[in-house]
Amino acid sequence: MFTYLLILIGSILVFSAVSHILYQKRSPSSMLSWIISVFFLPYIAVPLYFLLGIRKRESSRKKKFVTFHEIDQYRPYTLYDSHHALQNILKKNGIPPATKGNTYTLITDNTAAFHRLLKEIEQARQSIDICTYLFEFDKTTEIILDALSKKAKEGVRVRVLMDIVGSLGAYFHQKGFKALKDAGGEVAFFTPILKRPFQNYINLRNHRKIYLFDQHSLLSGGMNLSDAYMGEADGTKRWEDLLYYLKGPAVHYFYHIFYNDWVYATKKEKISDNPSKEEAYHGESIVQVVPSGPDIPTDALYESLLNAIYNAKKRIWIVTPYFVPDDNIVQALVIAQHKGVDVKLITPKSSDHLLADMGRSPYMRELDEIGADVMLYEGRMLHAKAILFDDVGGMVGSVNLDNRSLFLNYEVVAFVYSSHFIESLESWMNILMQNTTRGMKKPSKFREAMENMMKVFAPLL
Repeated sequence: MFTYLLILIGSILVFSAVSHILYQKRSPSSMLSWIISVFFLPYIAVPLYFLLGIRKRESSRKKKFVTFHEIDQYRPYTLYDSHHALQNILKKNGIPPATKGNTYTLITDNTAAFHRLLKEIEQARQSIDICTYLFEFDKTTEIILDALSKKAKEGVRVRVLMDIVGSLGAYFHQKGFKALKDAGGEVAFFTPILKRPFQNYINLRNHRKIYLFDQHSLLSGGMNLSDAYMGEADGTKRWEDLLYYLKGPAVHYFYHIFYNDWVYATKKEKISDNPSKEEAYHGESIVQVVPSGPDIPTDALYESLLNAIYNAKKRIWIVTPYFVPDDNIVQALVIAQHKGVDVKLITPKSSDHLLADMGRSPYMRELDEIGADVMLYEGRMLHAKAILFDDVGGMVGSVNLDNRSLFLNYEVVAFVYSSHFIESLESWMNILMQNTTRGMKKPSKFREAMENMMKVFAPLL
C-alpha cells in the first residue's frame, strides 16, 4: 500500500511540474533539463523546480514590473537612432532610450573605487540609496557604515538594500546596522527566504549593484560591498572587478529601478521622489540603462546581446567570471568567428564555483576548437562583467554570461556608445590579456564525460 501511495504521489508531482514547465516560456534546453530531472528524481526535482525554477513574476501580488517615467528636464537629452539596431531592439522591448550629456568614468582599481564611494557618500546632501547583492561585516564595510551613519545624522535620507542570499551573514547579525538605524538610516533585505518561501520565488535573486547619491550621480558595476571587492591599499588580495561612475540624465533610470526594488522589499510605497533641482549636463557619454530580470516583461537584455553578436563586424571581446550561456549565444559566437570577427573570451582559470567551471568547459572548448581566442586569467578571481562590440560601444554591469544572470536574477547594465569609453575598456581588457594563458587543454576521458553530463544540466545552474 505504501509503495502504491509513493508511486501515486510521484506521478502527481511529475504531472504538475511537467505541465508547469511546458506552460512557462523558457528555452528548449532549459525545458529538457528540468523534465529529465523531474522524471528521474521527482521527489527532489519537483520541490526544487517550484522553489527555484520559475522565471517571471506571475501575478499582481508579486513584484511589479519596473516602469520608467519621463521627466521634462531630461527630455532634451534623450536620443534615439532608428538606424541603430541595438537601440531598436531595446526600444521595442520597452527599455528607455539612450541619453546624451552623461559623464562616465571606468574605475578598475579596488582602492580607487573604495575612495570614490566614500567621496560620493561625503558629498551627498539629500539622499543615498544603496542596492547590493553581497554585504559582509568587515573592515571595509565598517568604514562605509560609519560614513553612512554620519550622513544620516546630518539629515540625509539613507537607504540600504541587500539581497538576503548574498548577504545572509548580515541578515542574521543585524546588530552591525544599529548605529545606522539609530541615526535614521533604513536597512532592508530583498525577499526573505523564511517568509512564505513558496510564494517569494527564492531563486530570483537581486544581483544589482546600484549606489545612488542625490539621484544625480551613481556608482555601479560588479563590485559588492566587502573587503574582497574594495578597500584600502593594505596588501589585501582582492578580486579583479569593475566599478563605474556616472553622472547625468541616465542616473534617473537607475533610481526607478532602485525604487521599484525598495518598494517590493519593504512594502512601503509612496510617490516616487523626483530630482529636486535642475541641472545642465555637459558630459560626453551616450548611455543606455538596461535592467533585466523577473520585473522586466521581456528578455530585452538577452535579445540585445544576441543582436549585438550577430551584427558585429570587427570584434566581440567578452570578460565574464562565469561562462555558461545558452545554445543561442554559443551559436551566435560561432557564426561571428566564422565570419572573421575577432571573438575573445576572458574568464578566470578557476572561478569560485566548481560547478560553473565544469559547466562552462564544453562551451569554451567549442569556441577554442573553431579558433576563437579563449583566455584563462591567471591572476586573482576575475569578477568583472564587460563586453566590447566593434568600435560602436560596450556593456558594463552586474550580469554574468550565464543562464542565471540572463534569465533568473534581477540585473542591470549600462550600454555606452562613446569613443573614450571604448578606449578605456579596450585598454583595461588588454592589460588583463597580459596575464592569461590561451586555449583549452585536452581533458581526460573521465573529465570530458563529467563535463558533457554537466552540459545537460547547465541551464539549471
